[in-house]
Parts: sequence; C-alpha cells; structure tokens
Amino acid sequence: MSARILRSALCIAPTHACLAGHFPGRPLVPAVLLLDALAALLETHRLRMVGLPEAKFLAPLVPGASAELEIEAIDATQWRFRISHADTLIARGRVQVVPA
Repeated sequence: MSARILRSALCIAPTHACLAGHFPGRPLVPAVLLLDALAALLETHRLRMVGLPEAKFLAPLVPGASAELEIEAIDATQWRFRISHADTLIARGRVQVVPA
C-alpha cells in the first residue's frame, strides 16, 4: 500500500454541550471528542473505525483552540494518528479500520 495521509483541522467550540461538565471553570476537550473527530475523518473516506489498540493523550486541548488531526495508513486495516496544537502533541495512537 502506498503512503496515504489524511488531514483535518479540528476546533471544538467553547459552547459544545459536553464541556459544561468537563471541568467547570477550566474546561478541557474530552478525549472522546478527539476520537469522534478521528472516526468522522475516516468515515469521510469510507472507512469505519473498529478498534483502538493504542491511544496516548499527552497534553490537554482547550475549547476554541485550533488543532490538526493527521492519520496515516500503516496497511489496509491499521492507521496511525496524531493530533497536535501548534508545536504540542496532544494525542497519538493507532486505529483499526474496515471499509464502510
């Protein structure tokens, strides 16, 4: 398989409903929203996430901050992902996919 890289801008609005309960007064973007963005990007390319063998969340992302999501094919069923904000790595890992 030739190298295949997908990229998407990511920004969770400070008004998102889930933020009210995720550290009131000092909200942080929950990991589940980051993984949801990952699944959505895969779905736009007719891939469905079916496994998450590795995920590391290394730094917080604050609501309203712009981040970049990048996923790269390892092979037909595994992709490597990175989420970064400026020079800070927010999250990284691997996902398993199947055709949608």
